[in-house]
Amino acid sequence: MLRTQTCGELRLADANKEVTLCGWVQKVRDKGGMVWVDLRDRYGITQLIFEEGKTPTELVEKAKGVGREYVLKATGLVVERYAKNDKIPTGEIEIQVTDLEVLNPSKVPPFIIDNVTDGGEELRMKYRYLDLRRDEVREKLMLRHRMLQATRSYLSDQNFMEVETPVLIKSTPEGARDFVVPSRVNKGEFYALPQSPQTFKQLLMVSGFDRYFQIVKCFRDEDLRADRQPEFTQIDCEMSFVTQEDILNTFEGLTRHLFKQALAIEVGEFVHMQYEDAMRLYGSDKPDVRFDMQFVELNEVAQNKGFNVFDQAELVVGICASGCAEFTRKQLDALTDFVRRPQIGAKGLVYVKCNEDGSFKSSVDKFYSQNDLKDWADKAGAKPGDLILVLSGDVNTTRKQMCELRLHMGDVLELKDPMNFKPLWVLDFPLLEWDEETKRYHAMHHPFTSPKPDEIVLLDTDPGKVHANAYDLVINGVEIGGGSIRIHDRDTQAMMFKHLGFSDEEAREQFGFLMDAFEYGAPPHGGIAFGFDRLCSMFGGSDSIRDFIAFPKNTSARDVMIESPSPIAKEQLDDLGLNLLPSE
Repeated sequence: MLRTQTCGELRLADANKEVTLCGWVQKVRDKGGMVWVDLRDRYGITQLIFEEGKTPTELVEKAKGVGREYVLKATGLVVERYAKNDKIPTGEIEIQVTDLEVLNPSKVPPFIIDNVTDGGEELRMKYRYLDLRRDEVREKLMLRHRMLQATRSYLSDQNFMEVETPVLIKSTPEGARDFVVPSRVNKGEFYALPQSPQTFKQLLMVSGFDRYFQIVKCFRDEDLRADRQPEFTQIDCEMSFVTQEDILNTFEGLTRHLFKQALAIEVGEFVHMQYEDAMRLYGSDKPDVRFDMQFVELNEVAQNKGFNVFDQAELVVGICASGCAEFTRKQLDALTDFVRRPQIGAKGLVYVKCNEDGSFKSSVDKFYSQNDLKDWADKAGAKPGDLILVLSGDVNTTRKQMCELRLHMGDVLELKDPMNFKPLWVLDFPLLEWDEETKRYHAMHHPFTSPKPDEIVLLDTDPGKVHANAYDLVINGVEIGGGSIRIHDRDTQAMMFKHLGFSDEEAREQFGFLMDAFEYGAPPHGGIAFGFDRLCSMFGGSDSIRDFIAFPKNTSARDVMIESPSPIAKEQLDDLGLNLLPSE
């Protein structure tokens, strides 16, 4: 080793020890007859001191010539610092340098490499290898590392076997767009990169592997946002001979283990909530239950009073914001502007202030008496000092709008403590959902999800009422993981493909290998996949998964550091038998 210790290791107990350190120059302070250099590596910072009269003159001059991010090798004696720094673990000592070697000089970096930096996100992504030197970024990847190790440890202790599945697979319909890879050997044919290892993990169950896991890269060609990347990581798991309850218990255990190992937190109860209740009470299949404001349906007390907006609505729904009756007109107008934003699309917002004296003030006073508004308050469980906010319209749209308003109120009232973790299982999703564009049903999760056995008969008569043996793990309004009990027999799988609009020939062409496997003694099985990047960002208190990926893509799915994607040479295209159409 070129070094005897790291830059975060030495303490006052090491005084008078001769050591050799290697690292990068964080900062140089030149006071003429004395030079201090802060030397940094992954483990911390140690101060080097060069002092005229104690340090050879040539070493003092060499120290004055180094700049930020130079790579140095420094040998010297550990001594007690005169002016101690209690902000760093090594702050009681410094190294009185006896030998200094510049292992590599550095250009002046394009931004300050420190937790407080002057570099914008795009610049830091272009020089990501420099950004990764910052403690703040490195700590996020260290958290990811700890979570990876804790995941492997827990699942291995539960008799799960880690198995790698192929990256070059067959393109299949459903889900997001595939990334495709042309074949040179089989010209005109393409591989796809897996959106998940779904069929392979089911085949591993057919193979008798009983408990499988994989920390696996997945690929989806979809529009990006803060919690999406074109390539992302899943904790992918499958189990045989289990019920839904077995899977929930096993992966509640994994989640608790990760909280304990990565954050030293004992997380509370994992609430179980039906999908229908989540939509009715929160307008979302991933409700944030850190705060109240459950939806209250007001049709009974708000309709047939002459207010056409409500009378013609399929749903009139409100939330009660505790202690907010003192909101000013400006604050209420801001809430109205919020729900009118195009991405939310409400036409307006009705409010009722529950005054401290027991009276009510509303934006629809001329249509409703004080007694009417008291009925609203009673229905909403509102007390004096509270504020009721009401939207109306068709059921699905209005619930989505109220969900956005509820979450916004959570932000306004600072109710979303990022370190207050409230996990829940959302259960019994619909098996199918209707797509207005294609005028047919699609699988809400994927085509291999098992319907509830006693509802299979409804597939022919009322498919929209069939529930899936499916479940999602939600924490603080974020879907962390999802899975289902799978179909494990050929006849049920064929029936499912039929209801999803596949002809027998299409089902055979796309999934014949799986249908055949089901005829060779496939066991009952089910599984789950966790979005590992999302889990890391939640544990790290961030909204963006990019912060927890070593080399992420930007919002245009580009890696601006290596300039990818990029054109390829004509010779490569010829090898693949491809001709590019001219760009418009």
